Amino acid sequence: MTPQSYLDPRSGRTWPLDTPRWCGDGQAPLLLTPRPGLTRAEIETGTRSLWRYAAALPWSPKAPISMGEGCTPLVERALPGGTALLKCEWFMPTGSFKDRGASVMLSLLRDQGISRVLEDSSGNGGAAVSAYAAAGGMAATIFVPASTSPAKTVQSRAAGAAIELIPGSRQDCADAALAESAKIFYASHNWQPFFLEGTKTLAYELWEDLSFSVPDNVIVPCGAGSNVLGCWLGFSELFRAGQIARLPRIWAAQPANCGPIARAALGLPAVDAQPTIAEGTAIAQPIRLPECLAALRESQGGAVLLEEAEIADAALALARTGFYVEPTCAQAAAAFSKLRAEGRIAERETTVVVLTGTGLKATPRFAELLGVAL
Repeated sequence: MTPQSYLDPRSGRTWPLDTPRWCGDGQAPLLLTPRPGLTRAEIETGTRSLWRYAAALPWSPKAPISMGEGCTPLVERALPGGTALLKCEWFMPTGSFKDRGASVMLSLLRDQGISRVLEDSSGNGGAAVSAYAAAGGMAATIFVPASTSPAKTVQSRAAGAAIELIPGSRQDCADAALAESAKIFYASHNWQPFFLEGTKTLAYELWEDLSFSVPDNVIVPCGAGSNVLGCWLGFSELFRAGQIARLPRIWAAQPANCGPIARAALGLPAVDAQPTIAEGTAIAQPIRLPECLAALRESQGGAVLLEEAEIADAALALARTGFYVEPTCAQAAAAFSKLRAEGRIAERETTVVVLTGTGLKATPRFAELLGVAL
C-alpha cells in the first residue's frame, strides 16, 4: 500500500506525514491521501471508544489520548415530519462531537513529538482541545475574541489551557492565531487534517450501529464542515473496502443568517453574515468550501437553509421530548422536517439526525427563548 501522505486536494501536491504540518503551500487546507478503509474483522471490539476503529487511521499511536469518546447512543424518535434516528453526539467527555477530532488529532501529534498546541475557538473546539491536551499532558493555548463571554471560556480554563483574549472580530482572532503558528504548533480543529480523521469515525460508528449497513440519509449541522467531510471520508473508505454498496446522502444544515456552504450548494448568491442563534455554525468563510460541496454532490445529498424561528422551534421541540441540545445542532432536526415536507426525503427512508452538542452549553440562549431571567 502507498504510504499515507498529507494532500492538497486542489493542487494534488503531497507531503510525508513524518513532519507535522497544518497547511500546504500558501496556507492551502489539507486532507490526507485516501485510505482503503477497514473491514468488520479489523474492529477492535474490546475497545469501548472510537479507538475501536484505529485500523482506519493513518497509524496507531503508542498511547492514544482517550476518555471514552465515541460509542454514542442512536435513538429512534418521532420528529415533525416523521421518524428519525437521533445520534446523540453530546454524550462525550466535553459535551460535543469535537471530542472525536481532538482525541485523534492530539494523539497523533503527541506521537510525533508535539507537546504544545495552539487553537483559536471560543466554543466546543477550544473546550475539546483543552481537555484532551490536559488528558495527554500537553500544553494548550486558546485564542478567543476579547468580546467573548467569560462563561464560554470557563471549561477551557478549568482544563488548564492558557486563554489569550484577542481584540477585534472572530476573523482577527483567527489571523492572530495564524501569526502565532510560527511559534506554537497550530492544532486548529478547522485546519489540521488529523481532526477530520477523528470525525470520520462517526461514519464507521453509524455503520456498526446499523448492523453493518448504512442509512439512506445523514443530516448534520454544518459550520466549517468537519462532520460533512468526516462522514464523506468514512463512508467513502467503507465503500472502497467493499463493506457498503453505496454512500448515504449527506445533508448540511445551516442558518440562513450565515450559511455559505448551503447557499453555494443550493446555487444561491453569497450574502453578508448576520448574527444567528446557531452560533456554533456561524462560519462566514469556511476554508474547505470546495471539498464540502464535493462531499454533498458525490453523496447525492444537499443542503438546507434554516430561518431563526425554525431553529428555535426545533431546539424547544427536542427539549420537550427530553433532548436538551444546543440550537446549533437542533438545526439538523429542523432540516429533517423541512426535507420531509419538501419531499426530498421519503418516509420509507432511514435517516440519521446528528445532534452534536449539549444544551447545557446554551442555557442562557434557552433562557432567552423561554423568557426566563437567569
